[in-house]
Amino acid sequence: MRTTPPPTTADRAKRAALYTPAQRRRRDATRWTLVQAVLAPVQFIAFAVSLVLVLHCLASGEGANAAHASVVVKTLLLYAIMITGSLWEKRVFGVYLFATPFYWEDVFSMLVLALHTAYLIALAGGWLATPALLTLALAAYAAYVVNATQFVLKLRAARRAGIDAALAVAGPGA
Repeated sequence: MRTTPPPTTADRAKRAALYTPAQRRRRDATRWTLVQAVLAPVQFIAFAVSLVLVLHCLASGEGANAAHASVVVKTLLLYAIMITGSLWEKRVFGVYLFATPFYWEDVFSMLVLALHTAYLIALAGGWLATPALLTLALAAYAAYVVNATQFVLKLRAARRAGIDAALAVAGPGA
């Protein structure tokens, strides 16, 4: 009976690699990488400010206009990051959405988009009272936090895999 040797660090790093060498070159060469790197923290700051305004309005009943405006700004930033992110994904992986390495992040991004869009539609149509609207915004924000966490964990794992691969190439004692 023939047995296979256990996977080496290099084998695990290759299997866990987020990008092929060609994809990494395209990622590093496209302007969309920089755009994403700028938009992500800007969107997070908008989220944090908006979350405070939404919670304040729900708790006090005051500041509804500021809370609504902040959710609209956060949503517009979400649209910007989603559009530029799909352009980035097309450039790096050849598809606008659902590239294998980011499939589940993209799936969950659709829920985030749907919740934010539902908020905009309900706000524009006057279909929900302020407390219900802001509760919908909180649901959208909870989904956003989960989605952002997915991306951060994925990118951290990719960075770790890159370090493991570099160490494997350098050899023992590196």
